Amino acid sequence: MTIFKTFLKVLNKCKAPIIIYTVFLIFFGGFNIKTSDNSMSFVADKPDILIVNEDKDNKITNNLINYIEKNSNKIEIEDNEEARNDALFYRDVNYIIYIPANYGEDFLKGVNPEIKIKSTGDYQASLAEMMLERYIKVANIYNDTYSLEDDIIEKVNDTLSKETNIEITSKLDTAKLDKASFYYNFTNYCILAGCIYVICLILSSFKNENISKRTIVSSINYKEYNMKLLISNTLFSIILWMFYVLLSFVLVGDIMFTAHGVIYIINSFIFTLCAVTIAFLIGNLMRNKDAINGIVNVIALGSSFLCGAFVPADILPDSVLKIAHILPSYWYIKTNEMVKTLEEFNFETLKPIVINMGVIVLFSILFITITNIVSSKKRKKN
Repeated sequence: MTIFKTFLKVLNKCKAPIIIYTVFLIFFGGFNIKTSDNSMSFVADKPDILIVNEDKDNKITNNLINYIEKNSNKIEIEDNEEARNDALFYRDVNYIIYIPANYGEDFLKGVNPEIKIKSTGDYQASLAEMMLERYIKVANIYNDTYSLEDDIIEKVNDTLSKETNIEITSKLDTAKLDKASFYYNFTNYCILAGCIYVICLILSSFKNENISKRTIVSSINYKEYNMKLLISNTLFSIILWMFYVLLSFVLVGDIMFTAHGVIYIINSFIFTLCAVTIAFLIGNLMRNKDAINGIVNVIALGSSFLCGAFVPADILPDSVLKIAHILPSYWYIKTNEMVKTLEEFNFETLKPIVINMGVIVLFSILFITITNIVSSKKRKKN
């Protein structure tokens, strides 16, 4: 009981950092969720296209122009190249199409005349390019089949007017799952930072010279001593974890009541236990309380950046992700990202998630083993 009482006294002095990390989680988690709510709707955006037509009064050319104008925003610019280049530079236009003289006649003859373009290279320009290529491809097919210009135009228009109905078969609420994934990814930092800061501070207090000497001469062996400290720290970490889980129900919403939410919670619990073992190992290696802040920054912030807690792992370099494999945070965040795409729950879909959790458990066992070895050697030296 003496160890537990001392533990609670020191813990009472660590309220400030826990509050700070929780505020970070609420602020950044809430901000991301609000941003997601404002960005989930999709509105089709037509590209701004300028057409420079040198082929006057030709049916096939006019039909091409009509098709492009119908599916884009037609832009009028001064009839000189300098003005066109300026319009591209300032993004007043995304795509410029140069239709050469005699384009229609050459096209019907099968010459396949070149249409020159200028582009801003953005996604709207890509959309304009797809539109132009689609028309030319369809027109070429019917030009090889029909000889009359009117028949070609009729068939081209009929084909291009057809639309495909898209049926969304996925029943996943991707918006809410993205929120949950971001929230639990961000807790990687909060859990690690909270556990490392508090546990290291507690362990350093137990390393006070007088307390340390009393412990050594007492009847308690180092394994029992470490176990009691580990249990005390684990209870604190579980309470911290429970608070973050309850907070997720408030910030993320009803998705947490689903099977996806259960996996997020289990995954975060296993990672919390691993964070305790990491903090316990670091606390047994260090004695200087002033170094705790630096360690928190290196371990918690470093692993969060490397493993995709702050920045999506998809945009991180492969070299960074290879290094991240040696960190428990990588497997924790990888599981969160898997969960948000999970549509069915069966052995095959859950197997990689269970493997990732198993890797985190192995990390925990490794850290406990190393801690016992370090603690044993330190006692022998003393």
